Amino acid sequence: MYKFKSNSLRCMMLAVIAAQALLGLPAVAQKADASLLDYSGPERMDRIIAAAKKEGSLNLYTSISEQDLPTLIKPFEAKYGVKVNTWRAGSDKVLQRTISESNAKRHEVDLIQTQTPELEALSREKILQPVNSPVFKDLHAGAVPKHREWVATLLSVFVQAYNTNLVKKEDLPKTYKDLLDPKWKGRLGIEAKDEDWFASVVTQQGGEAGIKLFRDIVATNGISIRKGHSLLTNLVAAGEIGLALTVYNYMPPRLMRKGAPVDWFVIEPAITRANGAGIARNAPHPNAALLFYEFILGEGQNLLVGMDYVPSNTKVKSPLGNLKLVLIDPTVALDEQAKWERIFKDTMSAN
Repeated sequence: MYKFKSNSLRCMMLAVIAAQALLGLPAVAQKADASLLDYSGPERMDRIIAAAKKEGSLNLYTSISEQDLPTLIKPFEAKYGVKVNTWRAGSDKVLQRTISESNAKRHEVDLIQTQTPELEALSREKILQPVNSPVFKDLHAGAVPKHREWVATLLSVFVQAYNTNLVKKEDLPKTYKDLLDPKWKGRLGIEAKDEDWFASVVTQQGGEAGIKLFRDIVATNGISIRKGHSLLTNLVAAGEIGLALTVYNYMPPRLMRKGAPVDWFVIEPAITRANGAGIARNAPHPNAALLFYEFILGEGQNLLVGMDYVPSNTKVKSPLGNLKLVLIDPTVALDEQAKWERIFKDTMSAN
């Protein structure tokens, strides 16, 4: 069995065992037929739809924003008559609950939708099962791992956000080296858990040279560390932080539409964290899960774009146009998490 490389992930194995009795859904007596997950023959979708309707519902564990779930789920339920029962929490809690239920042999979840490092951890714990979909050929490079036990469904692109009352557009940095300018003193902010973004950026900057650059930025101008991307974006809009280095691309536009004095830009290349979906190995409703899985990768991609998310399907127009993206490798993020957590923390507290 895979052994987690960081203390935070090891703790996830133990954190919610005591709560299992409160999870609520009845245990499943036998494993359902999941043969369609690898089926590529004729009338594939017709067979999936029929099997899904027979199952009638699916249980989804997800870390997608609660306010966005109805936009994705209601059209699916209306089209197919298959009910989606959701449990929503942060990606770490989704991982915790899925692992603890699996260890207790409580096979409740059908589909897990969360960040890809967590999905890769679930794959290594033998909790997910492979899927074969014709849509895979249309997805971004890196969206489907070789084992096919999860797939990227949307791309959360890190962008830089700034307060338009405090920062002029012509003064925006074009490179990270520009952040050494003393005019940024006391004006910079970053999210507390973005060590994977940091690892990707400093690697692009030459590794040790990139780490030194950020140490110098912190020593010269400081970087305020805040927990939560939404909080960080709101602090920019409120004027408490002039320039945030790591917010998700869909956050500033939502505030801009409300009239907030905030805008965004990108110091290229844009680092991208993927969210994905995987079907549980012991899913009680595998075909309903597969139908929703196909829906997300197909017509659901336009629904995601309507909420300012970046689609994983290259046939769907991205709200970011042709912006150059660098996709964070979830296996590296998982295996080297402890290392980059330490380097990120040490660097950001260097002043």
